[in-house]
Amino acid sequence: MASTLRIGTSGWNYPGGRGTWNGIFYPPARGRAKSFDELSFYAEHFNTVEVNSTFYGQPRAEVCRAWAERTPTGFEFSVKLYQKFTHPEMFKGAMKRTLPSEQRDVADESALLDALARPNQADLDAFRSGIEPLASAGKMGALLAQFPPSFKDTPAAREYLAHLVHAFAEYPVAVELRHRSWSDAVGDTLALLNTFGAAWVQIDEPKFKFSIRQNYLPNVKGFYYMRLHGRNVEKWWRHDKAEDRYDYLYSGEELKEFAETAGAARALVKKVYLYTNNHFSAKSVANAAMIKQQLGEPLEGEYPPEFVARYPELADLAKTGSARPTPVDRLI
Repeated sequence: MASTLRIGTSGWNYPGGRGTWNGIFYPPARGRAKSFDELSFYAEHFNTVEVNSTFYGQPRAEVCRAWAERTPTGFEFSVKLYQKFTHPEMFKGAMKRTLPSEQRDVADESALLDALARPNQADLDAFRSGIEPLASAGKMGALLAQFPPSFKDTPAAREYLAHLVHAFAEYPVAVELRHRSWSDAVGDTLALLNTFGAAWVQIDEPKFKFSIRQNYLPNVKGFYYMRLHGRNVEKWWRHDKAEDRYDYLYSGEELKEFAETAGAARALVKKVYLYTNNHFSAKSVANAAMIKQQLGEPLEGEYPPEFVARYPELADLAKTGSARPTPVDRLI
């Protein structure tokens, strides 16, 4: 089975980390041509992207429609589920920050806030409606259900996971689990995911006592999904800014394992998605390009000289040139 290989990064406009790409992969924001479009430029280099902005707010149809129009035929968007579906405590925290200060202590004990944090049919319908333009354009990749390390394998969690995956059964769903309890009960976890044809996301990140253990094998034939978060152990839990934990550049030697795994998975599944999430200073771009090279994939598009100077591993591999403005009619 010769599968389709999709290699890209997690985000082209990652909240908080976006500015660290300017002047490296993208032209500096100041002085940039008004017609320049980051997404269109990104799509000259990769055939997929993992969308992070939908984690922070429900996707909007008009935005997704514009994404589809600004990317070439064959480009795919994998979309992260809204935080209300996977991170209820984070959702409640975001809601509390919108309240006047005198109401926040009351909100801590509010059963209403707990109820609001539970996804309902309207939330499901809103998410589906938001991504529908991507599906209609044939540019929908997979849905990513990324759960936090606090999401442990319990009867209630297992029931909720089954409900969530079933609710989005019309799409390929990739499930990222981080707590070791899920791999300690590997047979039960595989049975649950396989029932719905969901891919168990294979991840690389710093390992701790409670971290999930994985063997990088596909669990379904439909597709394979891998995410590389980096190995910045020192800043994983203690950092000034959340994006600091992703300040890590994989070496070529470290990437060989993942390139070989992705290459082997192509013979077992219909489609392979591999995303680099070490987005700080466009390190994810550099590592995604290195993986493409290791797999014999062409490095398409031109890379700015500033980018190649920062990541000399690509000096003899990538075509260099100034980032070209995107025609205005591509933005309409």
